[in-house]
Amino acid sequence: MFSRPAARSSAPDDPQASRPDPASLLRLLRYVRPYLGWLLLGILTTLLSAGLSLVFPKLFGNLIDASFLKRAPGGVADTGPLDRIVLLLLGVFAVVAVFTALQTFLISRVGVRVVADLRRAVFAHLLSLSPRFFASRRTGELTSRLTSDVSTVQTVVSSALAQLLSQIVTLIGGVTLMVLTSFRLSLFTLGVIPLIIGTAIVIGLRIRRAARDVQDKVAAANASAEEAISGVRVVQSFTAEDLERGRYGQGVEASFQASLRRIRLSSSLAGIMTFLAFGSLAGVLWYGGRQVLGGELTPGKLVSFLFYALQVGLGVGGLTGVFSQVQEALGASSRLFELLDTRSDLPLPAVPTPLCRLSGRVRFEDVSFGYGDEVGGPTLSGLDLDVLPGQTVALVGPSGAGKSTLVSLLPRFYDVTGGALTVDGVDVRQADLEELRAQVGLVPQETLLFSGSVAENILYGRQDADPQEVRAAARAANAEEFILKLPQGFDTAVGERGVKLSGGQRQRVAIARAILKNPRVLILDEATSALDNESEALVQDALEKLMVGRTTFVIAHRLSTIRGADLIVVMDAGRIVQRGTHAELLAEGGLYKDLYELQFRAEDRPVRMQAALPGA
Repeated sequence: MFSRPAARSSAPDDPQASRPDPASLLRLLRYVRPYLGWLLLGILTTLLSAGLSLVFPKLFGNLIDASFLKRAPGGVADTGPLDRIVLLLLGVFAVVAVFTALQTFLISRVGVRVVADLRRAVFAHLLSLSPRFFASRRTGELTSRLTSDVSTVQTVVSSALAQLLSQIVTLIGGVTLMVLTSFRLSLFTLGVIPLIIGTAIVIGLRIRRAARDVQDKVAAANASAEEAISGVRVVQSFTAEDLERGRYGQGVEASFQASLRRIRLSSSLAGIMTFLAFGSLAGVLWYGGRQVLGGELTPGKLVSFLFYALQVGLGVGGLTGVFSQVQEALGASSRLFELLDTRSDLPLPAVPTPLCRLSGRVRFEDVSFGYGDEVGGPTLSGLDLDVLPGQTVALVGPSGAGKSTLVSLLPRFYDVTGGALTVDGVDVRQADLEELRAQVGLVPQETLLFSGSVAENILYGRQDADPQEVRAAARAANAEEFILKLPQGFDTAVGERGVKLSGGQRQRVAIARAILKNPRVLILDEATSALDNESEALVQDALEKLMVGRTTFVIAHRLSTIRGADLIVVMDAGRIVQRGTHAELLAEGGLYKDLYELQFRAEDRPVRMQAALPGA
């Protein structure tokens, strides 16, 4: 019995690999270093703002004493000290407001700048990884790392940093001034601080784990949604909307439950801290009131002490909030640095062999290759193939024979696991990877266009090409005519993945892109198998123009695309079982003839009938 489809998992292969590492926050300092001047200026304004805030309690205490204790001779109230203190308070308030605004701007600016750099660094590193990495990761999970995880880190780099500095200054200054105001009352008040800090640490650690779980569940839900949206035609064609709604709903519900657990912990922490804070305040009022009644304190000093105690309490509460934010960012930054620390399985040579303009000779020497999860042996085994410059080689064979795997070794999407693959005598593992790929062109069956204009998609082949070269490439690909009929011509947006164009149109744009690239080695991976006859004729004509003078590897299921090949290589179970021309292989018999009888004979019959007609 088959089980019902479950929500897709996006958990990494190695759960230990993404364990939160406190050192990951320290690594953020490397991204802060270029903006150290801005940060130091922000820190200075933070310190000044926090320091001036410690003046308020003293001035408020003086205000109280000036209001109730000081009177002019004859019992008439003396309002002069009161007026001066109020004016001084307003002046301090204004200065603190300016410093607070500067602090927020400066540190937030550093935060968003660091996050932008980090996001760029992660994305650039992802592009450097091989297809093997992406085969085990889902796109939605990776985009979640670039969005939600980086945003979580931004909170720490910007606002949390300012809060941390401000609360530290407030705590140190507040405790010092409390002691100077009343030593005995300070001992009474500070006795509760260890309890507050201990509570914050215990619950904060649980918040950290809960926050990490939330991020993982959100990433899983995003991955499910991205997969369904990108394949919406398949979803709708199979009327699987309810299935995908259910899958995404399960992911959203899981993230909701995880968020609920985090909210419960955060709410508990907030409630406990509130009780401890106000309970401490009540205790201070009781004990301080007794000192005022005993003449040990003035009412103004008690008010000042209460403000200092409140600032210290808020400082401790603020630190617990920062601690919670740090715990959340710890998991996020660990996942980001896990991605940055992922090394490509395509090691770059210390001193790469430069590739000049290739002539196009390709040799497979006893090549073996395996993805690592095969059952029954490697995908390719013992391949020997020598392709001369300018030759066209057609690869045929049953599904799963290894044809696409073989050509994916040419641009070094994967490394051979045995033997050697050379281009113009240079082992591709020793060549500069960008130089190699710059001279290898690929036209796949499933053409991927990006969501820009037609011209931008063609320019993907060579970014510095001028408009005349773009039009020439489109003309050579039999694409110019239909492009000029589009609403904005070459500036027409093609939609996500080129959805606004037909299959044949997308394929011709892809061919124009390859023509503009002007590669020496060309790979055509079933480039016409999904097209109707009219589109195929146009695409085939464009491909023939593209193939002229280039070493070309063609994977095809249609006889028309391989009949004129210089060499036909027949593959089965990862090995080359036959090679030769079309006529030679038919005469030889074997697998090629069987494939011809199954796939190509009906296609070949009209051609032979046409050739038999008088005058043909």
